[in-house]
Amino acid sequence: MTDMPLAGIRVLDLTRVRAGPTCVRQFADWGADVIKIEVPDAAGGDGGLGGPRKGPDFQNLHRNKRSMTLNLKSPEGHAVLLKLAETADIVVENFRPDVKRRLNIAFEDLSTVNEGLIYVSISGFGQDGPYEKRPGVDQIAQGMGGLMSITGEPGRGPMRVGIPVADLTAGLLAAQGAMMALIQRQRTGKGQWVQTSLLQAQVFMLDFQAARWLVDGDVAGQVGNEHPTGVPTNAWATADGHINAAPAGQRLYERFCHAIGTPELIDDPDYVDGGQRYRNRAALNDRIAAILKTKTSAEWIDILNEAGVPCGPINGIDQAFADPQVAHLGLAQAVEDGGKPLTLVGQPIRMSAAEARLKHRIGDKGAESGDILAEAGYDGAEIDRFRRDGVI
Repeated sequence: MTDMPLAGIRVLDLTRVRAGPTCVRQFADWGADVIKIEVPDAAGGDGGLGGPRKGPDFQNLHRNKRSMTLNLKSPEGHAVLLKLAETADIVVENFRPDVKRRLNIAFEDLSTVNEGLIYVSISGFGQDGPYEKRPGVDQIAQGMGGLMSITGEPGRGPMRVGIPVADLTAGLLAAQGAMMALIQRQRTGKGQWVQTSLLQAQVFMLDFQAARWLVDGDVAGQVGNEHPTGVPTNAWATADGHINAAPAGQRLYERFCHAIGTPELIDDPDYVDGGQRYRNRAALNDRIAAILKTKTSAEWIDILNEAGVPCGPINGIDQAFADPQVAHLGLAQAVEDGGKPLTLVGQPIRMSAAEARLKHRIGDKGAESGDILAEAGYDGAEIDRFRRDGVI
């Protein structure tokens, strides 16, 4: 499978930190030619690093990209960007809205040289509105978007999720929007401006918890490891650790009761249906907890899987990657470039006629500047002058 889905698509990556690079990684892994445009060191650039350039975080975010440096504040640097935009399919940026307008690199600026350009913007709070100029990061969005109010144990205060879920979701939604715009462009020949934000992504990801409020006026709270509505679902202590078990729904609940040796809980008036189990969840949880402590995690996982009840271990990250199913799915993938061995997180999508590939790690900042400029039609003398003048 060598025909990658996005072969022939060129992407200009103006992003930093995490949400934007997450978006662009989707294009890079599926075959697009991605040019990561970074600020030259002489112009105060740090590359938007969340760690060392050769460290795991940066490499995981920016694999499969080519790097060039460009000083967008200089007239010549701005002109180079416009020239690159003429033949680009997608530009992705996550500047604050006022910053890109000040740099004259907004959608209205770049679309004048390429009417088919798809321009993708990711911000903290949106491209307009009362919070337009506020800086936004993941944890702020988790808090403002409601997630921290429903995460954690009751009475322990708000709790952030252990991954930057607003960043990651915003990046994936932005990539989805760009893909839809590419399909629409096939019919219309026109590009468009695709927008999302950390706040929009976080509120969207509230999903059924948001619908409970919008439809029924029900404000969810913290329930720890329990499911908000599916009782009994929990992380249960066993004789030697913990497991997750999710016997929500009548049939699963009945199987679960038989499997743990408490068939009497099926017809008990306090637990006879979902509504009663929800109302009496504390007492039911206590009954189940006492039983699950009598066997090891492995024993209960075997018993419950045999009964057809969803369950599983609670793995550390090292244990997750050692899991035979995770290994089978190929989520740890080696970079193919022949350098020092490097394994990163692979794509979680499988396709029957295509595959994502980790072809190369990202190199030094600006390593491909000369090649990219030559492809755009600049000769060697111009490229040397750009270097002398700090344009690249």
